[in-house]
Amino acid sequence: MRFAWLCSNKGYEAPLVMTSAERLIFVSYNLIWWVPVLLAVLGILSFWAGSLGFLAISVLRAVVNAYRINTLPIEAAQRFPLRSP
Repeated sequence: MRFAWLCSNKGYEAPLVMTSAERLIFVSYNLIWWVPVLLAVLGILSFWAGSLGFLAISVLRAVVNAYRINTLPIEAAQRFPLRSP
């Protein structure tokens, strides 16, 4: 919501261009979120451990997204690799 408002007010329409390292971090960050769930479904972890792992990663993601949304300028926030798609 904040980014849409900033883009419309600043007239910022630059396309997002990520480097290969930023792209790798971005994809890894989003895949790691599902690892505890997958391990629990496959029976490698108990459902309790999988749920705790998923909760811990979700809390970390919430903190990182709050930092990104509330403190970074729009140009830096769009290039920030630890973000959701």
